[in-house]
Amino acid sequence: MKKTISIMSGLALLASLFVLPTQVGAKEETGQDVAFGRKAGNCLACHMIPGGNLPGNIGPPLIAMKARYPSKADLRAVIYDPTKKFPHTIMPPFGKHGILTSAQIDKLVDFIHSK
Repeated sequence: MKKTISIMSGLALLASLFVLPTQVGAKEETGQDVAFGRKAGNCLACHMIPGGNLPGNIGPPLIAMKARYPSKADLRAVIYDPTKKFPHTIMPPFGKHGILTSAQIDKLVDFIHSK
């Protein structure tokens, strides 16, 4: 029994050497990271956003957003599921389809609303 416990402890210690350490001090994702990043939000693929490089022109430019969406809740609703307001849009429903998390959408809304 002691030998089995000792072997298992040794294996656990050995396995811990191969676990990748967590990123200490990793930068928290911002709304700009979500908007400009190519992995999830990728807003620049379709929209011009001030400060972004190589924007697309499929969607409208994301400028004067406070004037267009005085309520952040309305902007969030469009990002979450644009088909509710624009049934024929080609914009993906980022929240409804789980493309972005709720926290990512909140950060994105704060960033886009400031443009």
